[in-house]
Amino acid sequence: MVKFLIITHVLHKSNAKQWYAYAPYVREMNLWLKHIDEVEIVAPIIDTSISEIDIAYQHDNIKFTQIPAIAFINFSSGLKSLLAIPFILFRLFRACKRANHIHLRCPGNIGLLGCFVQICFPKKIKTAKYAGNWDPKAKQPLSYKFQKWILSNTFLTKNMTVLVYGEWEHQTKNIKPFFTASFKNSEKEDVERRNYKAVLNFVFVGSLVSGKRPELAIKIVEGLVGKGVQAKLTLYGDGILKESLINYVNVNNLNSFIVLEGNQPLSVIKENLKTAHFSLLPSKSEGWPKAVAEAMFFGAIPISTAVSCVSNMLDDGRRGILIEAEVDSAVNKIISVLDEKDLNKMSKLAAQWSQNYTLDYFESEIKKLLTK
Repeated sequence: MVKFLIITHVLHKSNAKQWYAYAPYVREMNLWLKHIDEVEIVAPIIDTSISEIDIAYQHDNIKFTQIPAIAFINFSSGLKSLLAIPFILFRLFRACKRANHIHLRCPGNIGLLGCFVQICFPKKIKTAKYAGNWDPKAKQPLSYKFQKWILSNTFLTKNMTVLVYGEWEHQTKNIKPFFTASFKNSEKEDVERRNYKAVLNFVFVGSLVSGKRPELAIKIVEGLVGKGVQAKLTLYGDGILKESLINYVNVNNLNSFIVLEGNQPLSVIKENLKTAHFSLLPSKSEGWPKAVAEAMFFGAIPISTAVSCVSNMLDDGRRGILIEAEVDSAVNKIISVLDEKDLNKMSKLAAQWSQNYTLDYFESEIKKLLTK
């Protein structure tokens, strides 16, 4: 009998005896839980209503162990977090003792504490999903680097498979390149040939936060239009920058070609990706950029900064367009590749690559990790 433990910083909500959390994370975990007898989740709880970006775990035998959320954004929250750490460590230790498979979600403050606790259980089967940027050269907070160091240290971390995005040189034997999937084999379609001489349809899918650089996406399309390129940008997502982005669009009279649609179901985004020419994601940092992989699945050419494993995904520019995070440079790069024959070839290569990474394949790989 598999007693599966999830240690995560993700905020959870309860409703009608079900547990809800951020949809992309839960959607992935539900694939793990299909092969599990009992599951215990150790995570913080937030007392807010269920939103459109939350979904429920699908399992009949869930034990939930609540711990406080911790953060060190100011003195007050830092002090509260320090005082809470002994209690969290105690609960993590007890939960690890009950489990026979320990699963860490990293990077995050709770994941970091889980990294310490798992050292006490060298014989138990363990997996860790590092959902951030694993690039050894990336500039990251010290806590992220420390988590990567502990997970990679096969003396401290035994019997664990660490799932990371991208393939990197000089990794320890427990580091396994992995991926995230959004669509099934049954959703594969032949790529619709685009007309790149028509109005170019760009989409941005992601949170409207500084890390995703939605304002840069808007300015890039604004710059293209300013140089005579017929283009339109649709942004899907919500976040703290929403009002300032709307204000920028209104003040600069961009409403005719910039549209903010807010959060939308994956089904809506999927239909738009089938006809979009480009997906635009000029992020500061990524783990596995699902927005890029999802766009590629339907032949929308990704335009992205070369962060994390994006260069691998785009085959150094053969399956997409790599740009610098600067408006004029990005605009000139995009204009330089607007050849219809080349773009249709790029679109086809992008889809062929992305359609290898389906939910069916993802689930088969997860099953191997659970039955080894």
